Amino acid sequence: MAAANPDYTKLMKDMMGAFPVDTTAMQDAFKSQAALAEKMSKVALEAAEKSTEVSTKWTKATLAKVGEVSTVKEDPADYSKSVTDFASASAEMAAEHVAAFAEIAKKVQMDTVELLMAAGKDMQEETAAAVKKATDTATKAAKTASAK
Repeated sequence: MAAANPDYTKLMKDMMGAFPVDTTAMQDAFKSQAALAEKMSKVALEAAEKSTEVSTKWTKATLAKVGEVSTVKEDPADYSKSVTDFASASAEMAAEHVAAFAEIAKKVQMDTVELLMAAGKDMQEETAAAVKKATDTATKAAKTASAK
């Protein structure tokens, strides 16, 4: 005699039905994470845009200085002077543009910390609300069960 195979689909359905799950918390968490990702993307894109502007400005200034070095000079001593001037201007531009990059990085860091702190606060509030709701539901279920 063959034993009857249990219906696992029905068994799983019954078991999952016994443990109702509120998916709104998951949906809210997903929305919060998506909103945070959007804000972080904006910070990154803004920093990339500003970095590109600084790089472009630096490149244009360097090319202009190279143009001055590459012009024909009357006196051979003028060539060494133009190279010296170029090196001096390059060092000055480097300091200026590296400082601009540092400001961009500082702003990104500050914006990121601000966003993460706000997200942490939001998650803490959402978690507290979810725990309170779960506690209330469990309390109601316990009262209902003890009343029977």
